[in-house]
Formats: sequence, C-alpha cells, structure tokens
Amino acid sequence: MHETRAVMTADVRTVGTRTPIYDAVKMLLDSDVTGLPVVNDDMTLAGIITEKDVLRLLAQVEDDSATVEQFMTRDVASFDEEADLIAICQCLIESDFRRVPITSQGKLAGIISRRDIIKYILEPIG
Repeated sequence: MHETRAVMTADVRTVGTRTPIYDAVKMLLDSDVTGLPVVNDDMTLAGIITEKDVLRLLAQVEDDSATVEQFMTRDVASFDEEADLIAICQCLIESDFRRVPITSQGKLAGIISRRDIIKYILEPIG
C-alpha cells in the first residue's frame, strides 16, 4: 500500500466559509495554487474554493461583502489519511479535480494534488 500521509502536503493554506471572497482570490494568486480547502471553525471540511468557482465573480454584481461560502464547491471528494494512494490517484484520473483534501478523524490534515503524486512517482528514480 502506498503511503498517503507521506505524499500529502500537510501545511495547507485554508479559508473559512466567512472569508471575504476577494481575500480568498488574493490567497489563490499569492500562493500560486488553483484551489483552497474551506474549513469550519473546528477544521472540518466545508468545501473547496477553486479558480473555476471564482470565475463566477465576473458574471455577478460586484458585492464587497460576498464570502467564500457563496462561491465554494460544497460536494467535495476527500480521503482519509489512511486511504490507499492508488484510490486517490484513480479519483484524480476519473474526475476533473486537480487536488483532493485529506482528513484525519474528520478534520483537514492535508491535501494531495496531481503534482504531489507525480513527484512521488519520480522519487525512486531520484
């Protein structure tokens, strides 16, 4: 079994549901990532906010009070840190997702992106 914990990025930037949407957009750009997990106050996963979600801002009336909760994807595929990496890889192959959140005891523990798995594949080659 491939070690999910060894592949995931544990130090993940997150936003809350009440984070102003423009702050989240700035975080996406500043962090050079395409998506951020959205967490509740207790660090349970509430959703994910992606570049694709943010594109809807252009079509909506400008509203400085808009929050992440209004734009985030709520139905998010996630995996426990004990899950087999092959199952995670299969999910990324079969979907349009670029990343999946990883949880431990129901709380966000990390994230695995396509790039993380590609790096893992190359590790034995060095």
